[in-house]
Amino acid sequence: MSLPLIGVSADWKAVEGRPFHAVGDKYVRAVSLATGGLPVILPALGELHAAQDWIERLDGLVLTGSPSNVHPRRYGAAATPAAEPFDEARDGLTFPLIDAALRQGVPLLAICRGMQELNVALGGTLHARVHEVPGRDDHRRPQSDDPDVQYGPKHPIRLTEGGVFEQIVGKPMIEVNSLHSQAIDRLADGLVVEARAGDGTIEAVSLRDAANFALGVQWHPEYKVDRNPISLRIYAAFGAAVRDYAKRRQRPHG
Repeated sequence: MSLPLIGVSADWKAVEGRPFHAVGDKYVRAVSLATGGLPVILPALGELHAAQDWIERLDGLVLTGSPSNVHPRRYGAAATPAAEPFDEARDGLTFPLIDAALRQGVPLLAICRGMQELNVALGGTLHARVHEVPGRDDHRRPQSDDPDVQYGPKHPIRLTEGGVFEQIVGKPMIEVNSLHSQAIDRLADGLVVEARAGDGTIEAVSLRDAANFALGVQWHPEYKVDRNPISLRIYAAFGAAVRDYAKRRQRPHG
């Protein structure tokens, strides 16, 4: 059987005044190293390609993190400079993809912005700047030029006892990195909290009554995935679901 195809969502960004569809190396590298799948970058061309056309060809979907934020109108809030930067081209890609993937039962791993997209797509809302919410900590990226500091462990999270995520990692608490300003405000009805930070911020979610693997995490397990046992377990569980889905999808009918 050929390697299963795992779609990886791209951002739209301007580089020296020209438009690019971009994905960080760490996202595609993590798929290659830790899932047994073949990463395929999905350009932010939502207006040109139906999401179903992608989903019918994919065996898994990774929604990446991004410096940009979900546009507030997606969850019924006003757009303000404080909520920027936006990437509406990416929104136009990922929101239809989420709907199609969940409807089809394609395994889904949603990371950072991806988890926020998942929550909004299912009817939830976001804090645009969670560090300004009374009682919340500063979850933004550490002020360092060293990626190992930026993506290093920043705070512990407690996993929901008996939850999907605890079963994957096998621990009640883990240390995670933190590089976000947006965070879940109102949880979508279709999601279940899988982990929280000490200040109450939701750090992981799963899809209620999911037909397949569907997990969102607020941190970045893709960074140097092969050196982090917890990250490897997350990607291994996702990869197992992807390979199983691919086998069932490619099995001849009749």
